[in-house]
Amino acid sequence: MYRLLAVSSLPAWERTTVYFADDRAVPRDHPESNYRLVRETLLERAGIPGDRVHPMIPERWDAPLEEADPASALERLDPIARAYADALPPRLDLILLGLGRDGHTASLFPGAAALDERERRVLAVEGPTAPRFRLTITPPEIARARLVVVLVRGREKREALRKSATPGSAVDVPGRLANRGIWLVDRDAIGSTDAPGSGDGAP
Repeated sequence: MYRLLAVSSLPAWERTTVYFADDRAVPRDHPESNYRLVRETLLERAGIPGDRVHPMIPERWDAPLEEADPASALERLDPIARAYADALPPRLDLILLGLGRDGHTASLFPGAAALDERERRVLAVEGPTAPRFRLTITPPEIARARLVVVLVRGREKREALRKSATPGSAVDVPGRLANRGIWLVDRDAIGSTDAPGSGDGAP
């Protein structure tokens, strides 16, 4: 999707400002960095001005958090989360999200305390897999956005997609936070004809 957007003539990239929904607390050139992925597939190709790109992770970030005590790691990340929240515009025009096989979206994982957040816009959180420590936007930020788009690809996402399309708590299936959005789903993820998107009011 990022590669397609980069060569599209539709977005006015010189007037577009890019923020991030979540990222891992790793250096910006780390293989697991969301910023690195977006930079290589979209930002550089589209020629988006650097002053219009706002990474979550500071430029000089090399803090080895993986072996740290979770409370200590999250405490170190909290000021960065608060600063990023302050830098966000009052409302995001578009949030582009994915869906994990466990039903998570952004870095909001099933059962996480962050799913109960109602005031803060960005939080430091711990995920279930390495790199564990991350920054993420919160449910109110997703709800506030003018448009939410969710990309779902692959057979392994089929069950998470089905659960996201059914009524229930986002604490169990965070993908439900984006139910009002536009869902772009490939055939492998859709599966059989009784899957979401088959006329049952699902995303």
